[in-house]
Amino acid sequence: MEYSIGKFSKLTGLGIHTLRYYEQEGLIAPERNSGNRRCYYDKDLTWIEFIKRLKDTGMSIKEIKYYAELRAAGDPTLSERMEMLVQHRQALNEQIAMLQEHKTKLDEKIEFYRNEIERTFPVSFSHER
Repeated sequence: MEYSIGKFSKLTGLGIHTLRYYEQEGLIAPERNSGNRRCYYDKDLTWIEFIKRLKDTGMSIKEIKYYAELRAAGDPTLSERMEMLVQHRQALNEQIAMLQEHKTKLDEKIEFYRNEIERTFPVSFSHER
C-alpha cells in the first residue's frame, strides 16, 4: 500500500518534520511519485517501527544512522548488523539489571517506611488499607 507523508505520519506517530529529518539523516529513503511527492510503503512502516524500537531502547541516532547505512549496503553487512544488535542487546540487559537493582532498593525502602508507620501508627495505618 502507498502512503502520503501525512498518512504515514499518522500511521507511525512521527511528525512530518521528524520524517523529513530522518530522510535528511539517511535513516529512511522514501520513493517519489510523478509529482515529486514522497511515497511510503508497508516496508517503510516496518523499518520505521524498528527505528523507533532502537531509539526507545537507547540507541543513538548516530548509531541508528550507521545501522541504516549498513542495511542499505545489503547482505554483505549482515554480520556487522547482527553484531551491532547483539552489542545493543547486551547494553540493554545491563541497563535492565541496573534498573531492577534500583527497584529492589526502592521496594526495601518502601517496606521500611510501611513497617515504621505500622509500628508508630498501628490503628490509623491499618484502616487506610
